[in-house]
Amino acid sequence: MVKIIAVVKPFVLEQVLQAIDEFEIFDVTIEEVRGYGRQKGHLQLYRGDAFFRAFLPKVRISFFALSQYADDIITAIRRKARTGRIGDGKIFVLPAQARDV
Repeated sequence: MVKIIAVVKPFVLEQVLQAIDEFEIFDVTIEEVRGYGRQKGHLQLYRGDAFFRAFLPKVRISFFALSQYADDIITAIRRKARTGRIGDGKIFVLPAQARDV
């Protein structure tokens, strides 16, 4: 079993969820987060004043999946989340063991 964490742009969330829905996944958690990587934020206007916004809105999707599906799930997430522009996101895969409470 693996834990997959995908950090993507908010507007691709629905497409990513549809893509991973065909796999056997468990315990999905979705969080609105803010951060930046290589894009280093952007300049934004608010009421006529310009200010630098360092942290950009992202969505973090966390879930567990069977190890045998990990590569296919990663491919599906990449296919739906990639726009070809900087800041598309990251995917992390961690080993996990299921234990009863």
